[in-house]
Amino acid sequence: MRRVLAVLATAVATAAIFSPPAHALENGLARTPPMGWNTWNTFECNINETLVKQTTDLMVSSGMRDRGYTYVNLDDCWMTRSRDSAGNLVADSAKFPSGLRALGDYIHARGMKFGIYESAGSETCQHYPGSLGHEQADANLFASWGVDYLKYDNCGSPAGETQQDYVRRYSAMRDALKATGRAIAYSICEWGNFSPSTWAPDVGNLWRTTGDITNNWGSIDSIYHQNVGLASAAKPGAWNDPDMLEVGDGMDFQEDRAHFTLWAAMAAPLIAGADLRSASVATFSTYLNGDVIAVDQDPLGKQATRISSSGGLDVLAKPLQNGDAAVVLFNENSTTKTVSTTAAAAGLPAASSYRLTNLWSKELTTSTGTISAAVPSHSTVVYRVKANSSGTSIGTAHPIQGAASSRCIDINGTAPTPGPQVDIWDCDGGANQSWTFTSAGELRANGLCLDASGGTSASGTKLIAWTCHGGANQKFKLEADGSISQAGLCVDVTGGDKPAGNVNGVQLELWTCNDDANQNWQLR
Repeated sequence: MRRVLAVLATAVATAAIFSPPAHALENGLARTPPMGWNTWNTFECNINETLVKQTTDLMVSSGMRDRGYTYVNLDDCWMTRSRDSAGNLVADSAKFPSGLRALGDYIHARGMKFGIYESAGSETCQHYPGSLGHEQADANLFASWGVDYLKYDNCGSPAGETQQDYVRRYSAMRDALKATGRAIAYSICEWGNFSPSTWAPDVGNLWRTTGDITNNWGSIDSIYHQNVGLASAAKPGAWNDPDMLEVGDGMDFQEDRAHFTLWAAMAAPLIAGADLRSASVATFSTYLNGDVIAVDQDPLGKQATRISSSGGLDVLAKPLQNGDAAVVLFNENSTTKTVSTTAAAAGLPAASSYRLTNLWSKELTTSTGTISAAVPSHSTVVYRVKANSSGTSIGTAHPIQGAASSRCIDINGTAPTPGPQVDIWDCDGGANQSWTFTSAGELRANGLCLDASGGTSASGTKLIAWTCHGGANQKFKLEADGSISQAGLCVDVTGGDKPAGNVNGVQLELWTCNDDANQNWQLR
């Protein structure tokens, strides 16, 4: 027991004399969480100039850059196995024949920023030269290449280090970057070993709070739990980093959406890790949701806090600069569950009414204070909640766009004659794509009602437009998860679980609800 007490006393004494580094970061960068793309999650060491250029161009053409994804970041394996005779790092000319300065120029010419990787130890995680003892020379080299972002890993670090040693190593590169005179965002990747949220805000712009992420639900959920309790450390210019996004890298549609929503609520960097060149329309519908991105990028700079947690049902609330709150209802269970909270619990002021904007389906509803939804397995529903406000989507005409196709629900033909099929078609703003949910539960367009043909609600029933008559086969509801339901079935793009099923003219039908992207809709 005396030995234990002595060890504890030593630890307390050490903590008492240790203080954060004297020079705070204060580089003016990352006032909101960085957004971009990184090579590692999908490609690891299989990287080259062509891949990076193609991805850069796609980020522009897809709209990602204009949504805020501006960093294009190389990870490990970009260099040769040894330094040159002058002690400088050398880019692998087989992978990057034009050189990294030219690659940076290519990225900059497209309105993007160039990121690179190194390690704070003697070698990188893939055994390339690390920066330990070479901090200023390497920082100068990065600046000369036009680098805008450094991810600084922790491989090759000396054995037996303490927290103070970590801080010294990472501070050495912080000071070296500052001395270059170039604005370089600084990402600390020490895997959460020594509670970086307690010291890294003075050293880096973002700091990894966990080990590496992988593309499966268990990894996402575990990392969420490690990161969600660190909200007090986040602020403009300094962010908890639960690692890169696995959206579009093999999980199912609802898991991708939940992953993206949780990271946005936690004010995490949104750094894509998928091969965007082969990403689906549904994947881009997740990455490009401007309303969810706005939660992540809110200039108030607050990370959401978990306000309740029970039985795998969590509620997060994030205050926003304009006085609204983002409220996330999260279901970790294997079946659909109802998750509930109140506006008061979310930190909103007392009010007679609250307007809830569903940030995925875009539906508006009004509440006197209750916030509740049926949430699919491994998924979330997220609302932007405004006090002393009201509004509803009922009675307002909207195009309705599918997540799997990016096409709109369409009455085949423009004449208001009963009987045409209802399909998906390129969104064109026509009257035959302008739909109104009514207080009677109908979905009307062009003077007709969406109708389960034959008067029955059964899986496989095709949808048509028909004279409105108030029957049960003309009753539809936009659910909180983005599905449109009738009698326990969902509006489905026939064969839309495969890319070939999401082309113009594919008829809609009722089908067993499955939470897939071809049953997911949003009001435009």
